[in-house]
Amino acid sequence: MPIERRTIGPATLVLGDALDVLTDLAPGSVGAVLTDPPYCSGGNVRDRAAATSAKYLHHSRRGAYPEFQGDTRDQRSFLAWSTLWMGRARRLVPAGGLLVVFSDWRQLPVTTDAVQCAGWVWRGIVPWDKTEASRPQLGRYRVQAEYAVWATNGSRILAGPVAPGVFRAPVPKVKHHIAGKPVELMAGLLGVMEGPVLDPFMGSGTVGVACVARGLPYIGIEVEPAYYEVACRRLEEAVKAASTVAPNAG
Repeated sequence: MPIERRTIGPATLVLGDALDVLTDLAPGSVGAVLTDPPYCSGGNVRDRAAATSAKYLHHSRRGAYPEFQGDTRDQRSFLAWSTLWMGRARRLVPAGGLLVVFSDWRQLPVTTDAVQCAGWVWRGIVPWDKTEASRPQLGRYRVQAEYAVWATNGSRILAGPVAPGVFRAPVPKVKHHIAGKPVELMAGLLGVMEGPVLDPFMGSGTVGVACVARGLPYIGIEVEPAYYEVACRRLEEAVKAASTVAPNAG
């Protein structure tokens, strides 16, 4: 059950576990799903059960952000969990609606499996090129990309705008989350989506900020109270900024 729910302009932010909250939403009540769940990566090279700051941050940056939950599953449990939440999300989306879910290279195969196990029609992969600003690895290729796996709830008519198949943007210099992504990346992915947009793993609210910029209603769910508060603050700032600009738009 939700622990807390706030309405901020066109956005609804819910504090709670996604698996619980998704069951409370009405079928067909959202237009699309865009989310960046915990990847549970690093099993071959790092301790998967380590703190998220130890896995994803340089030691000099540890303590800069709150830890986030749900990042310790092995691949079998990650597949089962992903299938559960994706299946619950699919019942909320009308026929033809979109699912876009992020993954890194390690979890890309199992993420595409989960999409199909949950009943979505897997349509492709949109790479996010993080540019040459990503960390180099001597004698190796840069780990320069992450991936947005996209799917539809059944068939989708060939109509409407066209979005890029690759996005190129550096990791933000100022982040609000350990795994924070650029607002412009999310805004670009929203270009072919209908609202309300559901984000079951809201984190610091980047998808929500992009939705405000796009004029789309947003529903975000976050289990970690510290990040829930960060997201609420960012959405309040985004809605205020949008309302300030709007009267001068004409």
